[in-house]
Amino acid sequence: MSVKAIRPDYHGDMKDSADHYRGQQLLYIGWDRHLMFAAPLCIPVPPEMPFGALQEAVLPGLYGQHPDFARIDWGQVEWLRGGQPFVPDPAASLAANGIGHKTSLRLRTPQLPGLAGAAF
Repeated sequence: MSVKAIRPDYHGDMKDSADHYRGQQLLYIGWDRHLMFAAPLCIPVPPEMPFGALQEAVLPGLYGQHPDFARIDWGQVEWLRGGQPFVPDPAASLAANGIGHKTSLRLRTPQLPGLAGAAF
């Protein structure tokens, strides 16, 4: 969202720009229809981390306590990056997969319907 300043000479500093995170970037990640987690989580990740490491090493620490997590068939997961479907390359970095600072990443697990009737 753009901001219009009251004065034309106003120049504010972005306090959440990537250069403030010591080589890390913020990633918003949510698991659709599994509302044990009410909102996407925001985590710092290195842009050079392989996508496969996100799936295998990071997500279990975030969502592993959910009773459905162990039943995920990762071959059936549908990924959305910025609201658009995409197929990640597990061997490529987050940056190479188009995942930058403050990207919204969502996963859908069609084989695990989650909360019946949830909006997303």
